[in-house]
Amino acid sequence: MSAASPLRSGAASPGHRPQDARRPAANPWRVDLRELGRRAGSMQEIDRSAPAPDDWRVELIGVPAGTEVHLRLRLESVMEGVLVSGEIDAPVTGSCARCLEPIEDTLSLDVQELYAYEGSTTEATSEEDEVRRIEGDYLDLEPLARDTVVLALPLAPVCTDDCAGLCSDCGQRLDDLPADHAHEVVDARWAGLAAKFGTPSSSPGAPGESPTTEEN
Repeated sequence: MSAASPLRSGAASPGHRPQDARRPAANPWRVDLRELGRRAGSMQEIDRSAPAPDDWRVELIGVPAGTEVHLRLRLESVMEGVLVSGEIDAPVTGSCARCLEPIEDTLSLDVQELYAYEGSTTEATSEEDEVRRIEGDYLDLEPLARDTVVLALPLAPVCTDDCAGLCSDCGQRLDDLPADHAHEVVDARWAGLAAKFGTPSSSPGAPGESPTTEEN
């Protein structure tokens, strides 16, 4: 079978543009607003997943880079811009702040944010960091999703609400140890003698004090 001939630009049907394999995939965080339009009351629903960037985290927990963040959003055209509302689901992994055990969970977060049109009253009367702005015909959802998720991450995550943490003496997880788990407390002043003579060091008298003998 002979190889197929390469598609020439003049061979395409009118109005059809052949897909360029070298063209990068569309950014799933970016929304084209031309379909929504500017007529107040127009609505558009989005149900898609997008990969998380590598900076969605705090010290002990975060969203692994590249994992899929699910967006279920409604875009509504209003006089001042586009109102975005809905839910964001983001998988998180990290370590328990008490026992250091691995943690895996999914955050389900509600969002509602107004993106202002350029030149609108909201845009003109708001500081740059007080309102999100629409860039031409596009809306970037990534900053909104990042702020929503990162602000919801706990600074001290726990595997369970009643996690007992680690034993301060042996470092083992207390929830995995028996209820009567304990360690002998050794008086540091007598630790050397105890090691030398093999005698208990938790109950001697003060240094220089001779043992008390019972009188007849």
